[in-house]
This record gives sequence, structure tokens and C-alpha cells, in this order.
Amino acid sequence: MDTDLLQTAASGMDAQRAALDVYARNVAAAEAAGRDGSFERLVPQFELRDGDDGTTVEFSGAHRDRGSSVDIVTEMIAVMNASRAYEADASLFDVGKTLAQRTIDMGHLQ
Repeated sequence: MDTDLLQTAASGMDAQRAALDVYARNVAAAEAAGRDGSFERLVPQFELRDGDDGTTVEFSGAHRDRGSSVDIVTEMIAVMNASRAYEADASLFDVGKTLAQRTIDMGHLQ
């Protein structure tokens, strides 16, 4: 069975987990800076890679958003979006596992 679906979903989960780490750092910076403080916001970057195993998503680091200060509300929204993306990838991974299991089960019936 082709495992592209599982690898793509797993790479997406890894990338979103790394993005959540960046957003958690931003939330901590916003809390530490306080209302009147300023701290440059980090923005996660991703790359799509086409390889022999299919297309994967990789976290390629974070860059500073020049001229933008960390805002707790913006960061919490980013955390919710990354969390939803992670959940979507996890659901896709579960579909792939179910598909693989049913394929194996069909092989036992023959």
C-alpha cells in the first residue's frame, strides 16, 4: 500500500507542533512584555517538499516580523488556528490508518 497519505498527514502534524512552539514563545513574550512593552513577533515558516515518498510539509524555522509587536489576542488566535490544523492532519492520519487496516482485512478474506 502507498503510504503517501500517512506521511503527508504526519509531516503536517510535525509542522503544526513546531508552529505551536513558536506561538507559545510569542504568548510568553507578550505576557512578559506587559501592556506597554514591545517584543518582536516570530512567524513560523513552512516548506512543501516533493520527494520519493510524496509531498511533505516541513517547518523551516521562524522569522522576525519586523515592525510588529507581539499581541496576546493575535497569538491566541494563531494558537487556535495551528491547533485546528493539527487536528485536521490527525483526522487525515486516522483515515489513512483505517484505509490501511481495511485493505489488510480484505487481503485476509481472499
